[in-house]
Amino acid sequence: MATQAPLASGTAPSPWPTVAAVAALTAIISVLLIAFAWPSVRSSVHDVPIAIAGPSAAVERIAAALDQRQPNAFDITAVADTAAAERLIRDRDVYGAIDVSSGAPQVIIATAGNTAVAQTLTGVAAGLGQAQSQGGAPAVAVRDLVALPAGDPRGAGLSAAALPLVMGGLLTAVLLSRLVRGTARRVAGSLAFAATGGLAVAAILQFWFGSLSGSYPANAAAIALTIAATAMTILGLEAVLGVAGLGLGAVTMMLIGNPLSGTATAPEMLPGWTGALGQLLPPGAGGRVLRSTAFFDGHGAAQSVTVLLAWLALGVILCAASGLRTHRSAAAAVPAMA
Repeated sequence: MATQAPLASGTAPSPWPTVAAVAALTAIISVLLIAFAWPSVRSSVHDVPIAIAGPSAAVERIAAALDQRQPNAFDITAVADTAAAERLIRDRDVYGAIDVSSGAPQVIIATAGNTAVAQTLTGVAAGLGQAQSQGGAPAVAVRDLVALPAGDPRGAGLSAAALPLVMGGLLTAVLLSRLVRGTARRVAGSLAFAATGGLAVAAILQFWFGSLSGSYPANAAAIALTIAATAMTILGLEAVLGVAGLGLGAVTMMLIGNPLSGTATAPEMLPGWTGALGQLLPPGAGGRVLRSTAFFDGHGAAQSVTVLLAWLALGVILCAASGLRTHRSAAAAVPAMA
């Protein structure tokens, strides 16, 4: 009678409790969905800064109409004329303006500043136009003061670049921490990749995709600073906390910083305080700096550059502290071995 051959050594089935690992996978995919989808699903227009140009009575009338139509949607700055409104837009103090200073009303947008807000203001123009038409007044014109490049009129390239920049910084930190020994060498490697990565990404976005305008060196520097801030922060956390530091850095940049960056939608459109938080992390700050250098001659980038430099400095300090601790431990071990 034939008998079944015994299982070869090492091929025994895994214990059933091991299969329970799918529960962890379920939790991971749920967290990923919440992190990336929740900010977009819950986004809305609230406290978006715009200007209204014209006589005070007209400004108050339009502000009241806007608040009635969309309560708390806009943070309004009143200015006297068109030139003042345009100056605020170019300085990135506001996203757009409603101009009634010259009689014929117009809405001034800046699609390069943010396409989502530009679409919202275009809808406002349509609503004002309907009200104007009932009174026999001319339709409300829409003028794009700072437009996106003709090669990428929807700004798709700029929005899509946010995640690769975060991934680039994360992978740099992982590879350097695994393959390179020595604090100075790791820092040098991180900065070198940031420089070359900035040049490469800016070239692709500006000369191939046509997604960027402005100065290529300035755009490359903005991207390089974003990559450096991300990579050095994660590298510093790894130097101090080990593998746990890599995990903490990845969660901070990928699951918090990237979804809350406001690159696709304005930070003011994200739920509650999350937009402000996103601008304090490298992905959000880097996105704002790149828009400023590409379309606004660098205006409005000072605070975000400061944020990126602070994260970069934090990473360098953590790496230096870890290197100093290692050096002291090695020096203390020499007499003990003698």
